[in-house]
Amino acid sequence: MSLNSIKTKSYTIHFNSECYMALNNFLNAESFSKLFVLVDTNTHEHCLSKFMAQIETTIPFEIIEIESGEHYKTIDTCVGVWNALSELDADRKSLMLNLGGGVVTDLGGFVASTFKRGIAYINIPTSLLAMVDASVGGKTGVDLGTLKNQIGVINSGEMVLIDTSFLETLPQNHLRSGLAEMLKHGLIEDRSYFNTLSDLSQLTLHDLDRLIYDSVIIKNNIVTKDPHEDGIRKHLNFGHTLGHAIESYCLDSDQQSELLHGEAIAIGMIMECYLSSKLVNFPQEDLEFVTNTFLSMYDAVAFTEKDHAPIIELLKYDKKNSHGNINFVLLEAIGQPTIDCLVPNDLILEAFQYYNTAILQKQS
Repeated sequence: MSLNSIKTKSYTIHFNSECYMALNNFLNAESFSKLFVLVDTNTHEHCLSKFMAQIETTIPFEIIEIESGEHYKTIDTCVGVWNALSELDADRKSLMLNLGGGVVTDLGGFVASTFKRGIAYINIPTSLLAMVDASVGGKTGVDLGTLKNQIGVINSGEMVLIDTSFLETLPQNHLRSGLAEMLKHGLIEDRSYFNTLSDLSQLTLHDLDRLIYDSVIIKNNIVTKDPHEDGIRKHLNFGHTLGHAIESYCLDSDQQSELLHGEAIAIGMIMECYLSSKLVNFPQEDLEFVTNTFLSMYDAVAFTEKDHAPIIELLKYDKKNSHGNINFVLLEAIGQPTIDCLVPNDLILEAFQYYNTAILQKQS
């Protein structure tokens, strides 16, 4: 499907066949000393040969591989990549090409932004999550232990190349993980977009290209208005205050299985819609609609009372917090978010109870 490139203030997002034309023109126009392609073990196997076959350049290149998975989105992995760049004679005129999902694009962007005080980089997202979220907007960074995205900088790459054919390599649970961010875009910006995504039985792969494009436009419009997250960019964190805490908890818990980012955010969105209904009059019928939509797409995760306190404790590390306050993004209605909402702990406990009750009702 032909999709027009999206120009931002500092870079352009290209789609499908336009990606490689734009990349090759860029490489021919610039005088890079060497290319470094960052992959993880999965994208090395499934995506690298296809990507390299599209590059037309005489610039020498090296492949740097990291382990796949959120557990490796750490400063230790960065040190390994920085050392590899140094040993392979990377200089200030080198270019990093980050070929992978959110871990690769987040970590690769951070490595490039800090190596020799910054070298150029390009993101080539291969997962749905990275296409609609991680690779767009210039956020880079890594986790601190299990705490999500605590270390990083906002620094955009030279361009973003979204080739949706890479999605053919993704397992279904990773597609659903990315879909959660698209559904979030609908909840914070566009009811009709959310409604379209809520019934996947009516969608084809051809439709997915257009929906990805629409999702990128929603995110880019927000980021363009607020590049440093001083105001409306916080809207993009809807579902993430609780979702990130749940994701971090499950990464390090003996009680719960590890969750993909979108799986955790889906739970966070259900619970934060409940908080919205209690604090900012989010309509009850929309709460039920959102809850049923997410429970129809994502596996249920039962939280016990033992889980609640450590998850709530993790909320204090959320990046939106300031002056000791835990700040939530809540919804007055679908498409009408409100920022910097303070939520008492007893209501958070109620939100857990609401989620668990919704699971039981669905199963009965």
